[in-house]
Amino acid sequence: MPRIEPLSPPYTAPVDQALRRWMPPDVPHEPLTLFRVLHRNPELASRMFALGAGLLGHGSLPAIDRELVIARVTARTGCSYEWGVHAATLARRAGLGPEQLQATTDTDPAANVSWPPHHAALLGAVDELHDTAQLSQAAWDALRVHYEDSQLLELLVLAGWYRTISYLANGLLLEEEPWGTGFPAR
Repeated sequence: MPRIEPLSPPYTAPVDQALRRWMPPDVPHEPLTLFRVLHRNPELASRMFALGAGLLGHGSLPAIDRELVIARVTARTGCSYEWGVHAATLARRAGLGPEQLQATTDTDPAANVSWPPHHAALLGAVDELHDTAQLSQAAWDALRVHYEDSQLLELLVLAGWYRTISYLANGLLLEEEPWGTGFPAR
């Protein structure tokens, strides 16, 4: 049971409208538990929407790169809730296969998957950021070969944003969505 109860229907008109903005059209399930909990504080939810929607829908990183970063960040933070939501939906649509998604949860994501150089650079950067909150010159240089300045800025914000989302979901004790992909046993 989450530490803060998610809102349940029927929603007030403003909350219903806001929740519909957060969900893709024609999804077959209720708005995410995370979104329904966040709307206990509509002002905070509104401020968070702008950045989250911008990163997912208007970013300059290719979708597969974005989803690889999200999968690794959420795996490293042990956030089965957010990892499972993305693994079931956006990551697969972006082109990450089951073996690649599984590898994002491994201690060494390159142990069983051969990543292209730009994905290996992303995974290395996420791991360094997670472990040290910094990037070494070697990690930065590996990224610069593949990404423009605007994409590198986005990468740093994306990794930090999903660490924040992981803190939120983990701190609230959110249970995995029933339709989400189960987090692999470690």
